[in-house]
Amino acid sequence: MPLETLDRSPPPFFKQGPSALSQLVFFSALALFLMVADARFQIVQPLRAVIATVLYPAQWLALQPVQMVQTGLGYLTDLKTARVTEEAARVKLAEQSQRAGQVEQLLLENERLRQLLGLRERLQVASVAAQVLYDATDPYSRRVVIGKGQLQGIEPGSPVMDESGVLGQVTRVYPFVSEITLLIDREQVIPVMNTRTGTRAVAYGDPSPRGGMMELRYMAVTEDVKEGDLLATSGVDGVYPPGLPVARVVSVDRRSDTSFTRIQCAPLAKLQGVTHVMVLAPVTRQVPQDADGNPQQVAAAAPASAPASAASPARPASAPPARRAAAQGARR
Repeated sequence: MPLETLDRSPPPFFKQGPSALSQLVFFSALALFLMVADARFQIVQPLRAVIATVLYPAQWLALQPVQMVQTGLGYLTDLKTARVTEEAARVKLAEQSQRAGQVEQLLLENERLRQLLGLRERLQVASVAAQVLYDATDPYSRRVVIGKGQLQGIEPGSPVMDESGVLGQVTRVYPFVSEITLLIDREQVIPVMNTRTGTRAVAYGDPSPRGGMMELRYMAVTEDVKEGDLLATSGVDGVYPPGLPVARVVSVDRRSDTSFTRIQCAPLAKLQGVTHVMVLAPVTRQVPQDADGNPQQVAAAAPASAPASAASPARPASAPPARRAAAQGARR
C-alpha cells in the first residue's frame, strides 16, 4: 500500500479528548467552585465527617505511643514535684510548730506586761469582705473599685488587705461602690516598721505609673536594713492597725554620693488580678471615746501580787492639769 494513500488528518474530537490546557482550566474552575460552595453552604461537610470517622481508628492507633510517652513523663514530673512539695510542707510545718510554741509564750508574757503597765488591750478590728469589680479608668493612678459602699458601712480611710498583706486604703466612698488606692500608687504613703530591727520608716508608692514597687525614703546609710526584711504597719498613723504585713525589702542601694539609702520593697499583697479583699474598720473608730470625742485611756487592773510601784505609770495623768493651773496662775 503506497504511503500517499494514508490519511494524515488528526482523529475526531471524541477519540483524541480535550487538551491539557482545557483540563487545567476545567479542574481549576471546579476546585474554586467547590471551595466557595463549601465555605458558603458547607456542602462538603458530610463527606468530611465520613472521612474523619473512617480515619479515626488509624489516628487513634498512631497517637497511642505519643500519649504513652507523655503520660510517663508527666507521671515522673508530678512525682518529683509532689516529693519536693511534701518536703517543703514538712519543713514549713516544723517551723510553724516552733513558732506556735513561741507565740503562746510571747502572748502570755505580753498579757502580763500589759497588766503590769496598765496598758489597754489590742484593738479587735472589725472587717467587711468585698469583691473587686474593676480597675479605675485613670491610667496614671493605681486604684480598684469594690462592690461595697456607704450603705454597707464602708468609710473613707479604711485599710484594705487581702490574704497576703495590706493592699491599700479606701479613698472614695459611694452609696454602692468604693474606690481603693493601692499601696503602689504614687500618692500613697504608709508608715511601716522593720520586724527584724524595730526601726520605723515611711514607705512611698512607686512614682512610675506601672512600676509595682514601693520605696523607703529618708533612711540613713548607717541604718540596719537588709534584703528580705519584712515590713509591717507600725500603727503610729492611726489608720492602719499595727502588725499587718506590708512589703519585703528586695534591694538596698547605699551610695557614696548621698547620705540616704535607696531601698526598694515589693508589696506582699496581690496587686494584679485580686478578686476579693477585706476592708477593715478605721482605727479611730475602734478606740473608745468619751463624750467630748477624745480617746479614753483604758487601763487594765494590776494583779494583787504586783508591787505598789507598778501603779506609778498612771500618776503622770494628773500632771497636765496641774501644769495648766500653774500656767493660768502665772498669767494672772
